[in-house]
Amino acid sequence: MAGPGTLLALRSELDARWQSMLGVAGVLGLLAGWQLVAWTVAGGSFLLPTPVQTVRALGELASSGELWSDMLASVQRVGIGYGISLAIGIVFGVAIGSMAAAEAFFEPQFGLLRYIPASALTPLFLLWLGIDEPPKIALIVVGTVFYNILMVADVARSVPTTLINASYTLGANRRTILRRVVLPHSWPGIIDVARINLAAAWLMLVVAELLAAQEGLAFRIIRAQRFRQVDRMFALLLVFGAIGIVSDVVLRAVKKYGFPWARP
Repeated sequence: MAGPGTLLALRSELDARWQSMLGVAGVLGLLAGWQLVAWTVAGGSFLLPTPVQTVRALGELASSGELWSDMLASVQRVGIGYGISLAIGIVFGVAIGSMAAAEAFFEPQFGLLRYIPASALTPLFLLWLGIDEPPKIALIVVGTVFYNILMVADVARSVPTTLINASYTLGANRRTILRRVVLPHSWPGIIDVARINLAAAWLMLVVAELLAAQEGLAFRIIRAQRFRQVDRMFALLLVFGAIGIVSDVVLRAVKKYGFPWARP
């Protein structure tokens, strides 16, 4: 078992026991700080519920069925929108990172479009796509796709040139090199890109569910705000956090077990 001095060593590895202990301590510390602020600073005000009140509100949402329908609606929107965004990002990103002509043609365009706030396009999406699901999904796509493209391009650029030249020497053509060399080398980095930008997809969901939504986690938060149900708002924020943690763990597992050659 690692000693106290080892815990603060640079680039050292912790055993599973220390990792578990420190993880639990961190969560308990966060909850204790939350409880302390709710008691002392907020003075029992309903504007800052305690963890117990938040968990109680979460149980009420779950028992009423609202939580599950809202969660399903939000997960579907993010899943479809971010899935489309990631697919586009992989295609264009690998092309830009692998071919100089594609980089010269596409990268200035995407670099420009990246700085246009996706939320500013909300009125246009409503005019073009109506008020149902398409504008919500389009907002998630546009809000994340350019970051996916440019970050995947950086991942594809990291493929060693020696591997590509060796493949040409062995008689492989361009398509084979992309499929057998560039993509396998890039997949672990692409998974990291997916993990990082997934948070932006959930951020865009909050904006998307302002577009005449009738269900969804962000919609439910806005509805709770109208009735000053702050405990429900905090409960739904915890759900966002839990979904994010689960997503991150799943993507980490995909990287670890799907691409074992990328393990440190």
